Amino acid sequence: MSVESKIMAAMFARSDAKRDKGLRIPEDIIRTSGIIYGPDRDNHVLDVFRPARAAEEKTILPLLVVVHGGGYVYGGITQYQFYSADLARRGFAVICYNYRLAPEHRFPAPLEDLNLVMSWAAKHAAEYGFDCERTVMVGDSAGAQILSQYAAIVTTPEYMLLMDMEIPDFHLRAVGLNCGMYDLAKEADPPKGIYKDYLGDDLSIYGDKLDVLGFIGKMFPPAYLISAPGDFLVKNCAPMTDFLQCMGVPCEYKIYGDQKTGHVFHLDMRSALAHQANDDEIAFFRKYL
Repeated sequence: MSVESKIMAAMFARSDAKRDKGLRIPEDIIRTSGIIYGPDRDNHVLDVFRPARAAEEKTILPLLVVVHGGGYVYGGITQYQFYSADLARRGFAVICYNYRLAPEHRFPAPLEDLNLVMSWAAKHAAEYGFDCERTVMVGDSAGAQILSQYAAIVTTPEYMLLMDMEIPDFHLRAVGLNCGMYDLAKEADPPKGIYKDYLGDDLSIYGDKLDVLGFIGKMFPPAYLISAPGDFLVKNCAPMTDFLQCMGVPCEYKIYGDQKTGHVFHLDMRSALAHQANDDEIAFFRKYL
């Protein structure tokens, strides 16, 4: 792992631990933990969060999948458990999962793992009350980039073929792209730091696979983008929104807070602003469910 990635991961770990200290999963949420969704039993693990009443009554709920951030080298269920539980309280069956991290596992490992999660969800929909025909996804930071790329693959047959992916049976109705970066081909060239850890030294081996924006068209799912003035990736929010709207994709964005409002602020379950941003994103989703 690069020095830059080590520093970033350590900084994120301290910040996340401080943010979540003392939090508990609400009593009205049923959590099913440690489910293996793929062949790598150390990394292919997911948790399901459902409202207790819906679980008891075996109610079918729209599925919401959380794609965690962490610069491709850090993060997982632990850092996103309270956010996932809060989303479940809003009337969703929520999957929060771990994916294989760089530099041990490089591109396209996170995309392959998200596809494995969706294959697992489609197979176990009846057991866990997933309505896979009403699927939405949220991703932030690197997770927003991964999600935007997966959404492009799902909705673009040529990209699906290029990435050699077989997409399971589900309908991606909308996505939440939060505090992210989206032009992977541009940002990773030349590769250094986290991008070198994720992609290696030679980008030419991927051909057009990194040209995410080049494969986005009007079938890309409706998108809600958020950021904050203090987010180091805020510069990407408005341009990505403009790009999607030019492609004919229903799309909205909002910048929340002030200069003190930073990266992935929406994960702070003690923050009223975070709850407002998440309320707004869920309200956007409901228009397409």
